[in-house]
Amino acid sequence: MKKILVIMMALFAILTGCSSNEKAKEEAPEKKEQVQPIGIIGAMDSEVKTLKSKLENVKVTKKAGLEFHAGELNGKSVVIVQSGVGKVNAALCTQILIDDFNVSTLINSGVAGGLYSELKVGDVVVSNRAVEHDMDITAFGHKKGYISDMSENGEPTYFETDKELAEKTQKVANEVLKDNKAYIGTIASGDIFVSNADLKAELIKDHDAYAAEMEGAAIAHVASVNNVPVIIIRSISDLANGEADVTYEEFEIKAAENSAEIVMNLVKQL
Repeated sequence: MKKILVIMMALFAILTGCSSNEKAKEEAPEKKEQVQPIGIIGAMDSEVKTLKSKLENVKVTKKAGLEFHAGELNGKSVVIVQSGVGKVNAALCTQILIDDFNVSTLINSGVAGGLYSELKVGDVVVSNRAVEHDMDITAFGHKKGYISDMSENGEPTYFETDKELAEKTQKVANEVLKDNKAYIGTIASGDIFVSNADLKAELIKDHDAYAAEMEGAAIAHVASVNNVPVIIIRSISDLANGEADVTYEEFEIKAAENSAEIVMNLVKQL
């Protein structure tokens, strides 16, 4: 009799344990796979204003004087931020996107001065690589654009951007643009607004640069050392010549709008 009682108690424990486990499974919430957002950077308000206005389910996070707008753009998880002008601002912003938001891809959108001879205002340049053209330690026998221990024989340091993403972006851009064209080429970045013919000629000669601006290469630099895919999209607002200060104001808004539309259409495909 005692033996039967022990067996019955053991069976009861097994049955109630199974029941508890089943109940726990039912009550436990399903774990959703965390989606890595796409990071979108623009230096100026005009370069992110349209994109931010299209965001849904927005959450704003402030850090290091920057506002990171997380939400959904065309059904995709994104984080949009205005970095401020210049390479340091751009680099700071990029590292925060990688560290704090775990972005899967980086898109840098905005305007630039055109260098390539066939470019006209309103065209778009998509990066295949980027160089920090104002990095200058030529006093030590290196070429301008060389960054210590990041390229061989003192040659300029080029940060390659994502090839597949560049081709996809060029295709999207050509679908968006009406009277203009999208090119793939080198982006030259420096903390200087290029409006001088001599500097323009130097950037073309030394780097075969298609466009000049002030953030892209810094973003590509940070993305490269963190192994995050990156693409730079630049709508041409001026031709980086003696008239740059005049044409820039005239075309900046339209150029920024073109870049925003390209980004919105690109995000759908990522």
